[in-house]
Amino acid sequence: MNSILAIAAKITGFSIISFSRFITAVFANWDGVRPSRRRRIYFANHVSNGDFILLWTVLPPPIRKLTRPVAAADYWLTSKLKAFIGRNVFNAVLIDRNRDTRVLDPMEQMLEALDEGNSLIIFPEGQRNTTEQMLPFKPGIFHLAEKRPDVELVPVWIENLNRVLPKGEIIPIPFACSVTFGAPIHLQDGEDKQTFLKRAETCVLNLSPDAGNNHD
Repeated sequence: MNSILAIAAKITGFSIISFSRFITAVFANWDGVRPSRRRRIYFANHVSNGDFILLWTVLPPPIRKLTRPVAAADYWLTSKLKAFIGRNVFNAVLIDRNRDTRVLDPMEQMLEALDEGNSLIIFPEGQRNTTEQMLPFKPGIFHLAEKRPDVELVPVWIENLNRVLPKGEIIPIPFACSVTFGAPIHLQDGEDKQTFLKRAETCVLNLSPDAGNNHD
């Protein structure tokens, strides 16, 4: 059974990657950073349900195997098909967003994944954002940087995916997309939470083609 699931996951993953590239013609820009198998936290803007799929797609296969998206359990566990894709294809870290009912601590789940040698894909805004300005970053990325200072934090800008799969839509519209990776950052000595979060947010914004227009 496990071997059958593994084969099915591999075929499904290949199909998702092929479809994503066909619809979006997506390409990766490595700006100030190179692909690496070392542990990283890729943190990106969040405009669509397809964000992590696109980011995951453009990673080189050896790195993709070691990279786990952090995703909402209440979305990915609503059907057997979604659960299979989330768990077996993406190997996602599925977190319960309901503080009152969850059993596992999301921070501990992410730290455990890092300690197992994996990289993570996270969206610090905490929810999809369709506005021109980014939402303030949630503190999770700060705590990850604080608890695992040796892990590189790589800012990522995903361009145009909101046009391919707008919020509320299920049928994608063909549109060229890009994923830009920036230079890694770390928590600096003595840097407080708000200063770090603002710096991390700025690093993502600076990767946007409209970077000059994104700042207040």
